[in-house]
Amino acid sequence: MGQKCKILFLCTGNSCRSQMAEGWARHLKGDAIEAHSAGVDPNGLNPLAVKAMREAGVDISGHASKHVDDVMSVPFDYVVTVCGHADATCPSFPGKAQVVHRGFDDPPKLAADAKIEEEAMAHYRRVRDEIKTYIQTLPESLHCP
Repeated sequence: MGQKCKILFLCTGNSCRSQMAEGWARHLKGDAIEAHSAGVDPNGLNPLAVKAMREAGVDISGHASKHVDDVMSVPFDYVVTVCGHADATCPSFPGKAQVVHRGFDDPPKLAADAKIEEEAMAHYRRVRDEIKTYIQTLPESLHCP
C-alpha cells in the first residue's frame, strides 16, 4: 500500500464527534488513514464521548481539543466536516485538500434534557456507532490517492 490518506475530521468544539471520528479512523483504518481532528472553536474533550468510545474498545482519553489553525500545516487530502457549523465556517485549506460534509447529530445537545447519565449515554452510543459505520467506508469512499 502507498502513502496514507491524510484526513482531518472537523467539528465546532473538537470535543465529541470529531474526536470519535479520529479515534475510529486510527483504530479501524490506521494502516490506510492518517487521522487528525480539530475544531473551529475547541472547548475540551467531552468525558461522555471518552466513555462511549471506551465501551467500544477505543481509548481517546489521551486526545486533546485542537484549533483548526493548529493543523493548517498538515497537507490533508480531505477535510471531513462532521457538524453543520463547522461545514458553514470551514476555512480554506492550503494545497489539494477537498472538503466533504458528513454531518452527525450532536450528542451533548441531544442529551441536554437527560435525567441520568445512562439516558445521555444512549445518544452518545448511537452517534458513536453511526460514525463507526461511516469510518468503515473510508478511505475508499473518498477516493484517496
